Amino acid sequence: MTPLPPASPGSPGPPGSPGSLASSEPSLSTPLTRLLGVRHPVVQTGMGWVAGPRLVSATANAGGLGVLASATMTLPQLRAAIREVRARTDAPFGVNLRADAADAPDRVRLVVDEGVRVASFALAPSPSLMAALKDAGVVVIPSVGARRHAEKVAAWGADAVLVQGGEGGGHTGDVATTVLLPQVVDAVDIPVIAAGGFHDGRGLVAALAYGAAGVAMGTRFLLTSDSPVPDAVKARYLAATARDITLTTRVDGLPHRMLRTPLVASLERSGPLASLLMAARHARAHRRASGLTWPQLLREGRALRAAKSLTWPQTLLAANTPRLLKSAMVDGDPDRGVMAAGQVAAVLDDLPSCAELITRMVREAEEVLAGLRGIQNGTAP
Repeated sequence: MTPLPPASPGSPGPPGSPGSLASSEPSLSTPLTRLLGVRHPVVQTGMGWVAGPRLVSATANAGGLGVLASATMTLPQLRAAIREVRARTDAPFGVNLRADAADAPDRVRLVVDEGVRVASFALAPSPSLMAALKDAGVVVIPSVGARRHAEKVAAWGADAVLVQGGEGGGHTGDVATTVLLPQVVDAVDIPVIAAGGFHDGRGLVAALAYGAAGVAMGTRFLLTSDSPVPDAVKARYLAATARDITLTTRVDGLPHRMLRTPLVASLERSGPLASLLMAARHARAHRRASGLTWPQLLREGRALRAAKSLTWPQTLLAANTPRLLKSAMVDGDPDRGVMAAGQVAAVLDDLPSCAELITRMVREAEEVLAGLRGIQNGTAP
């Protein structure tokens, strides 16, 4: 893959955008920044109901890679969102796709037709989907949770890979980032993006020391002033302690890291029948909102079941996630929804803008690197 041309560091953004940061700002050049054409090795992940045009464009204008979450959008909504991001920024951005979606080939064609420069995947895409994107010059970045998955997508031609350790929010694994990341770095020859537990410049330097080419963050970007999440919901996140963050399978049958809310506590107390009945209601709501037919929804369920080795009850439970996330992230009702959260939520206490966050991270990283050089040279205080 030919690296994308870099964004122009001192050029203003489109009318109404926050504009690019000054060309005198600090920057860290890595294989990831050169591949994507961004100024900083920081990626904002594609969080459903959260990573819309406002957050994505703010991240892009700040020099990171913003990623649109397409799973909660219809095709027309996705096209409109892509065009809105482009109206807000001239910097590169990406779209996150579900490889198991019934209309995944249509979404790939839309991404290509709209000239999106980066496509990420929550699940490993099929070789055919990846080939369609790469033939059009789109950078492909699958997310993985195991070394063998990274090796597989690298062999298929992935341009980079995002590896999330168990600290990460939402669907996650049980291996810590500090164990999983070096395994993946040693296994593949493409840029590796580290996710799970990152929020500042110290973490960025640690990821680089492990051999990663950058970091990806979800919870940290959710808790910015550019995030569309309602203020009352952000306040619940900021008040959370480590004990308030749980890993449960009772929402959708898969390990899911989130804040412990009254609804989550209720689901953990209830029997499997109550959860399945709720999932059936949410499946109907998802079909109406997505515009999918029942046969399409069934095919989507079969693909998800095969990709994650689920039972049919677990597959039905998966319908819970989009609707319950919407209750909190869009409707502002955390007591009736779920709040995906990485463990890092327990140490966050502010709501910076994306520009403030990324600039602060890079400055901290430079200070840490300078301190390490001082230790090496024997000049550290």
